[in-house]
Amino acid sequence: MPNGSLSLAATLYLLAFDPGSGKPVTHLGYLVQAGALTELAQRELLVDAEGCPKPLPDARTGDPALDGLLEVIEESRPRTWGTWVGHHAQLTEKAVRHQLRAAGYVHVTSRRVLGVFPVKEYGLERSQLVAEMRDEAVRVLYGAQPAAEVSERDAALIALAAAGGVTTVVTHKDIKAHRRRIAELEARSGAPGAALGGVVDHVRAGLAAAVATALSAATTAAATTTN
Repeated sequence: MPNGSLSLAATLYLLAFDPGSGKPVTHLGYLVQAGALTELAQRELLVDAEGCPKPLPDARTGDPALDGLLEVIEESRPRTWGTWVGHHAQLTEKAVRHQLRAAGYVHVTSRRVLGVFPVKEYGLERSQLVAEMRDEAVRVLYGAQPAAEVSERDAALIALAAAGGVTTVVTHKDIKAHRRRIAELEARSGAPGAALGGVVDHVRAGLAAAVATALSAATTAAATTTN
């Protein structure tokens, strides 16, 4: 899996790791699910059916994580785009992580909490390459290239990074200082048609809501533990 063949979901997974702490800065499951949904929509393998994603007959990509999501959606009852950001997101995350481990991008370490409960922790293996990917993404955000000339994939990456709290790429300060640029890239991520733009909007909104809910729940849990 060379860098150029990474899916949008896999790229977002890697970029979400803080190079300092080695920990993800946001909820990886929601993020990769949103990336997978967006890529499948951009590739026109998922179409909109009354506000819900619907796979085209026999739609396949050759990417196990993306094809797995297509199969799950195909076998499930209709759900909105935003709902799918969180539904079975752990399956897509696991599939993406497996790909990245096999390709040498991610390593795993095992430890036991309280000496009893086994826990697996994942970290970056090819950190320099990921740093270069991060720099490239930031150049899209800060760059002088008109949004209309940015690829749909790169535009979606910035849009989802902003919505999903990937502060390693789009910081809170960036969201305020580059609001117009981010909005232009959000619009570009849904090209070429208005229908696809609506789909990407729903996915992005679902991601933002899911991450906000997860963050609120984590904060509440931490406060309860402290008290």
